[in-house]
Amino acid sequence: MSVISFEVIYRGIFQKSLAVKISRTLILAAVKEGKPGISFGRYSDSPERNGIPAKQFGYIADNEEELETVAAQYEPKQVDISICVDDTLCKGVESWAWYGLQPINAVTKPGGTLIVTSNQKEDELVQHIHRRDTPYKLAIIPGEASFAGLWVYKDDGTDARCLAAALKAEPTMCSIASLESAIRENIGSETHVEAAREVYEDLRPVEIEPGQGNDEVPFTFELLKWHEMRQGVVIDGVGGHEGFRGGEGGYEPGRNPYFKKWSTRTMRPVVSFEKCTKCTLCWVACPDTCFDVTPDGYFDANMEACCGCGVCEAICPVKDCITMVNEVVFEERDSQWQMWQEDKEDYDKYMDEKISTGKIEGRHPITGLGQAFSGIGIEMGHNPETAQVKSLQDLK
Repeated sequence: MSVISFEVIYRGIFQKSLAVKISRTLILAAVKEGKPGISFGRYSDSPERNGIPAKQFGYIADNEEELETVAAQYEPKQVDISICVDDTLCKGVESWAWYGLQPINAVTKPGGTLIVTSNQKEDELVQHIHRRDTPYKLAIIPGEASFAGLWVYKDDGTDARCLAAALKAEPTMCSIASLESAIRENIGSETHVEAAREVYEDLRPVEIEPGQGNDEVPFTFELLKWHEMRQGVVIDGVGGHEGFRGGEGGYEPGRNPYFKKWSTRTMRPVVSFEKCTKCTLCWVACPDTCFDVTPDGYFDANMEACCGCGVCEAICPVKDCITMVNEVVFEERDSQWQMWQEDKEDYDKYMDEKISTGKIEGRHPITGLGQAFSGIGIEMGHNPETAQVKSLQDLK
């Protein structure tokens, strides 16, 4: 049986339309050559939750019988292609609090291809991606995350370029001519076709060897068995409120020990404690109670609980006291306050470096949507190293 499977991993709401267009257009291209296919979502029971990882899947088969056999599965156990449209998801995916954290390449077949839209280099991305004991290929499409949600569609060519990269990874899906026809029919203009053709010609996936990448063990836990559950419907309140880091001073709220909300964020707050006036506004306004109160009265964002919404930056009355910075430039989830306490000079250097490399000018402080939302896209030239920024009008 010859069946090609793929997944599109995206952030709920913010990138839903983008993921759906990529998935459905791939199927349309295959159907044009007489190959049956199906596109479906795993977390498509609207309303999706803002920023929470979600997936679209697709199967392409040689005949209807093969398609019916695989389509009976709730979701593929393995896929030939994984398309990740936000590089911060390379740190892991937690769609629900059912199983803990799933590596971005968890279901990519041995020898399969992980496609990521990112402005980072391969070695920079690989350090975030969890190690595995089988090889896979990594292909990077230059560009920042493109936000195309339920009500607004960012027409920057990301969809067309992802489609071309998928075909480059699995050329038996269809011909480039059929893909171009599907792009014209389901996405847009000849500019999109040209962008797809350039990616198809230029993309060079790299081989990631077994053992390469992040050696952190993703957190997981065992669900209760049916005979271990209590009778009736019981929802326990979250307890465990105590002092900062379990001590007597400060305050740290009790939190769900299983759901780690950091996988939902594309940006995180970086706090300048030197500028903090201890006004309490970030602590009061945070919708996820992610700030811990330190013994000396500062507010330390807990990086296990922060979802990256940006409310703290928006409400802070002191300029540059809280800055939202792209999550992909961080490797750690340590306490910023403790780093500052241990060495204030080193922390200031750390803070300046992260802000200079990860601050995206023009991003909305609440949604995190920035240039990718306001009409800036990437047109890939024949040399990926010299990708040039183009305006939305140039793509129409």
